[in-house]
Order: sequence, then structure tokens, then C-alpha cells
Amino acid sequence: MSKEFSVEQIQALMKSVSENHIGELQFETEGVKLKIKNWMMAPSAGEGSQPAAVLAAPAAAPVAVAVAQAGEPSLEKSAEAPKVITSPLVGTFYAASGPDKEPYVKVGSAVKAGEIVFIVESMKVMNEIPADQSGTVVEILVADGAPVEYGQPVLRLE
Repeated sequence: MSKEFSVEQIQALMKSVSENHIGELQFETEGVKLKIKNWMMAPSAGEGSQPAAVLAAPAAAPVAVAVAQAGEPSLEKSAEAPKVITSPLVGTFYAASGPDKEPYVKVGSAVKAGEIVFIVESMKVMNEIPADQSGTVVEILVADGAPVEYGQPVLRLE
């Protein structure tokens, strides 16, 4: 007989791993294997990790860097951070609330901060994700039904 973990139990373990600066926690009992890796504490991403079996604690989002060539004008405008809405958790991206429903946003849609823009299904829970900034959708970076990672850009705004 295998034991099942609730979302709350796993979230509590992830929080404990993060708060106590634990690099990795592995638990195995009665056919259930649980591995939580704190990516902020991990020595490197390429050391034999198995992404399918990993629940990751929040990690820093990728940062874009602009470099000026000699003689180029100031990069003040281009050095601004791109406006993107990222996935706040690991799961599956859905553009609409159901297969027969219209997507929350399309390219060209105006969005306001706080407006629901997509869903991330994680551990069989549908999480409605609100926009953290306003703008116009210029690109949807993830296909409907595709997996997303924590901090992965999903929508690009203008």
C-alpha cells in the first residue's frame, strides 16, 4: 500500500527545506519516493539531477543583461527589464479554464494587474494566475498543455 502526500504536506516540507538551508531532502517508504531539491543551495544543475522526480523550491528568475558596444549610444531604454509574466510554480500551462472555453488572453489582449491570464495545474490543483503588471500581450511563450517551471516566462507584454 502506498502513502499519499497532500499538497499542504509537500509545501510544508519545501518551506522547511528552504528555511533551514537544506540542499536536498529524499524520502522513501512503501513504494513512494519524494525528492525535494533546493536549487538555491544546489552546487550545479548538471550533477546527475532527474528533473521528473524533483519538486523544486523557488529559485531566482533568469535575468536579462544588456551590454553596450564601444561607440554605441546609451542603452537606457533597451536595458529596461522586459515585461513578462512568469509561472509562479511548476506544473502544466493552460490558456483557458476548460478545453471548450475561450483563452483568458490572446496576442493583442490588454491585461491589467490582478486580472487572471492563465492557469497552472500543479498536483491536480488548477491555480488561476493573475497578471502582476499591466500591458498588452505581444507573445504567448508556452503552448497550451505544455509543462512550465517556476519562474519560466509565459507571456511577454508591451
